[in-house]
Amino acid sequence: MYAIIETGGKQYKVQNGDVLYIEKLDAAEETSVTFDKVVALHDDAALKVGAPYVEGASVTARVLKTGKGKKITVFTYKPKKGSSRKLGHRQPYTKVQIDTITG
Repeated sequence: MYAIIETGGKQYKVQNGDVLYIEKLDAAEETSVTFDKVVALHDDAALKVGAPYVEGASVTARVLKTGKGKKITVFTYKPKKGSSRKLGHRQPYTKVQIDTITG
């Protein structure tokens, strides 16, 4: 059984026991979160596709950790003008483990 969920503007294919790095959620570590935006749900018999979401389907996950990703460097410049700018960015994330998929 697998489901396709939507969170943080992205879609993820999840199964029981999967570990995901998703956009940061306002949830403490070792708490449970529920994803109600299930786009598609496949059990062993058939595939259910929502319009836009599957009615009554949800995915429960446990928050393992929150943190920041690796640093990326953004360097912009304008040639022949002596203008340059160097920036860094670290994207926050939430690491979750999928516990149950209900449909």
